Amino acid sequence: MAGRRQFDEKATMDRAREVFWFKGYGATSMQDVATATGVLRGSLYNAYRDKETLFLRVFEDYAEQFLAEADQALAHPIVEHALRDFFDFTITSMTTGVPTRGCLTTKTAIDTQAEGERIRGALRDLLDAMERLLRERLSAADAQPRLAIPATEAARVLITMTRGIVVMERVYQDPERLRATAGSLIDALLPPVS
Repeated sequence: MAGRRQFDEKATMDRAREVFWFKGYGATSMQDVATATGVLRGSLYNAYRDKETLFLRVFEDYAEQFLAEADQALAHPIVEHALRDFFDFTITSMTTGVPTRGCLTTKTAIDTQAEGERIRGALRDLLDAMERLLRERLSAADAQPRLAIPATEAARVLITMTRGIVVMERVYQDPERLRATAGSLIDALLPPVS
C-alpha cells in the first residue's frame, strides 16, 4: 500500500540508533543504516527524506527513553541516593558496549557535521529536560535545607558534569573513577547539616 512503511519502524529505529551512537552522526551514512537495519537505502530516503531527519527521529526515541530512565533514577526518597542513582544510570549508559558507546548527545554536540539548527535544537531540548528533572528533584523538601547553591544552578552544574564525565570516560575508561568524581560533586552540593 502506497504511503505505508514496509518495515518494522521500531526495530529500524533501534538499530539505527546503535549505528549513530557508535559511529557518530557525521561518520554514519545512509548506507550504514541500511546495512544495519536490513532496510533498503531508497526505502529509508522515502520514509525519512534525509539523514538529518532520520537521525532526529532516532534521537526523539532516544531522548524519550533516556528521560524516563533518568526520572526513575531520581525517584529515590533520599536526595543523595537519587543523585548517585542518576549518575550511576548515566555512567552505565555511556560505558555499555565494546568499545564503550559514550553518550549520543555529547557525541552529536561535538560532531562538526551535526551543526544544523534542528539537531542543536533537539540536543538543547534533551539537556533542558534533564536540567528540569534535576531542578525539580533538588527543589524537594529533603534537598532544600542542605543545598549549597540554588536548585537551578545546582541542576546546571550537574548537567555540565554529565557532559564532562563523558569526556573523562573516553580518556580513562574507568567507571569507578567517574562515580567517585560524581560523588565528590554531590557531597559539595549537599554538605551535611551542622
